[in-house]
Amino acid sequence: MGHRENCIGKYRLGRTIGEGTFAKVKLAVDGRNGRQVAVKIINKQMVTQSNLKSQVQREIRTMKLLHHPNIVQIHEVIGTKTKIYMVMEYVPGGQVSDKLSYAGKFNENYARKLFQQLIDAVDYCHNRRVCHRDLKPENLLLDIRGNLKISDFGLSASKKPGDMLSTACGSPCYVAPELLWNRGYDGSAADVWSCGVILFELLAGTLPFEDRNIMNLYKKILSGQYKCPAWFTESQKRLLTRILEPNPEKRITIPEIVDDPWFQINYKPACGFEDEKKHLGDVNTPFDASEDKMDAERMMPRSSNFINAFQLIAMSNDLDLSGLFEEEDENKQKTKLGSKNTIGDTLKKIEAAANDLSLSIQRQNNKIKIHPARKFTRCSRSHSNLSAEVIEVAPAHCVVEICKSAGELSVYKDFCKSLSSLLTDKSSIASVVRNAANLSKESQETASSEEEVNSSKDPRGYSSS
Repeated sequence: MGHRENCIGKYRLGRTIGEGTFAKVKLAVDGRNGRQVAVKIINKQMVTQSNLKSQVQREIRTMKLLHHPNIVQIHEVIGTKTKIYMVMEYVPGGQVSDKLSYAGKFNENYARKLFQQLIDAVDYCHNRRVCHRDLKPENLLLDIRGNLKISDFGLSASKKPGDMLSTACGSPCYVAPELLWNRGYDGSAADVWSCGVILFELLAGTLPFEDRNIMNLYKKILSGQYKCPAWFTESQKRLLTRILEPNPEKRITIPEIVDDPWFQINYKPACGFEDEKKHLGDVNTPFDASEDKMDAERMMPRSSNFINAFQLIAMSNDLDLSGLFEEEDENKQKTKLGSKNTIGDTLKKIEAAANDLSLSIQRQNNKIKIHPARKFTRCSRSHSNLSAEVIEVAPAHCVVEICKSAGELSVYKDFCKSLSSLLTDKSSIASVVRNAANLSKESQETASSEEEVNSSKDPRGYSSS
């Protein structure tokens, strides 16, 4: 019994090497040849309930499409009634971000080697009409020889030549300026920008665009304002200037990057190839055991209680982001508070704040209706006058939106004050966005509505979502 529970198909499951909100990653061994693999085990029910089925399908479809030495390979997908098992290449060297954290920065030769491998892999993706859209050191793994491999295609998009993408996504410090305008953008050019940010970080050990205030960060990105360290060579500066060009139409392309003299030093091109043994199959198959077939790619969820920092910013049109940083809107009687707690603990704190003021609550998923406690008199009336909704930004970062629809203003203000005192000291929407934007230093970003499953950090370099 125990032996069967530790096996899925021909794979013998071992220790957990990563764990996130919707999945965990286990080290496993192929029983036929003894090869180590990484198995991402996804909770099918949680993914479906969170409207994230399309993202899982997208990741599976994209990874099956790509076969390149600098891209993490997917070997097999197994579906049961409750779980989806993604059997992937095991990359033991960890994340580039981890190596940067204790190396500080890389020497020029190694940084150039990693950048060459990154560009080769991204070029291969673009030639297969795939845009990654979330390139960053956390999604770059290193094998035992120190070679780079791109992972995490959950935000990827497939496009035809000339098509423009519209969904704003990615990680704030690596996002291209054209995404901030909330208009159509070229996914390939956006990937090139992210590669430039990564190159700067490999050589400098710091980000070119960084600010504790998210508004200031985006102003710097939009204007292309950054300073190179004193040790940067003129060749490095020239290449970075052409990549980190705010205007995507003037930005250097991948063929032009490859032709750059600095890039060409010790360059050994890596080519992708077709794997005749790899069958694409139907990405719906892993879900069919417990779901009716449906076109999840075209179904847009009405709402989601799971968003990332960039989507918080993208909620405001034309970069008018002031609403995100106002603690209270007096006219609309709406307040946003930040919480450095899990969604469950945040809901408990809301209940505690209501109890402190002798208010009754009615909980519906992540929304709580709050009203005066009922008094047993003939003319008593109990109607909802407050509501609190919790939006999860990351496993321990939430936003609480409190709205007043009726009742006394004093009760509303007392409740907000009580809840604020129960949450962390820096409980403001601005601090939550800043914390989420810097999750690469604290914990992995978690997944979001249409596009993203961000997940906890795997000590071996795998992200699980």
